[in-house]
Amino acid sequence: MAHSLCLIGGGNMARSLIGGLIARGTDAARISVADPIAAQLDSLQKQFGVRVSTNNADAARGADVIVLAVKPQDMRSVTAGLAPALASRRPLIISIAAGIRTSDLRRWCGGIPVVRCMPNRPALQGCGMTALFGSSDVSAAGRALAEDILSAVGATLWLDQEDQLDAVTALSGTGPAYFFLLIEMLEETGIALGLSTEVSRKLAIETAYGSGCMAREAAEPAATLRRQVTSKGGTTEAALKVLEGQNVRAIFAAAITAAANRSTQLADEFGAD
Repeated sequence: MAHSLCLIGGGNMARSLIGGLIARGTDAARISVADPIAAQLDSLQKQFGVRVSTNNADAARGADVIVLAVKPQDMRSVTAGLAPALASRRPLIISIAAGIRTSDLRRWCGGIPVVRCMPNRPALQGCGMTALFGSSDVSAAGRALAEDILSAVGATLWLDQEDQLDAVTALSGTGPAYFFLLIEMLEETGIALGLSTEVSRKLAIETAYGSGCMAREAAEPAATLRRQVTSKGGTTEAALKVLEGQNVRAIFAAAITAAANRSTQLADEFGAD
């Protein structure tokens, strides 16, 4: 990446992006980070050699791309502090905050192009999933640049409608927690059935990993894969009958819908004047 990049917020996602970009050949001198926590900045500087500052406007000055990696509730105050520095320069803004609409971001940032995206936690291991949506004034070059940056931590895809990001947040943004819960439950039940903690944990994790790999590589949908491992009258069928009997599909649908609704509520809450 030949462009200069500033990350506002030096937390886990920023660290992952920096690591992914540098591993791909980006010059650390082209990356700056702003964060109020000096110890966090010191750690990033020592690990990657990036430029750091506790002042957002100073860090963002001259940047071609600014990644807003702050909490949704902090976004308005952060962009207000950046607005004067953005007035004379129109960098591409990339927001990874859940629930903050591009219309609000553009209003707070003085009407400059904004890409809103939703990465997920596996980005910390370079195998994340990020959905992106750009405001109408984001150029083709801006879209390509945003995709290039986010692809440093995993797969990417573009959305045609911004409101789809609420569903993305519920499905892939929140989704890792669902899988972690499943791993947790498998491990606990294995222990209850007499396995050691170590054995049960390894079985649960490796089974989750293997299943994910199969689903990723298979041409068939997940329903077909499920049927392929379900022998009539066998152990898998017995387990699935219990799950279906407890209406597990409706439970998951309700949970994911609740997450999507909460994403919409956050947008209304934090974007309100």
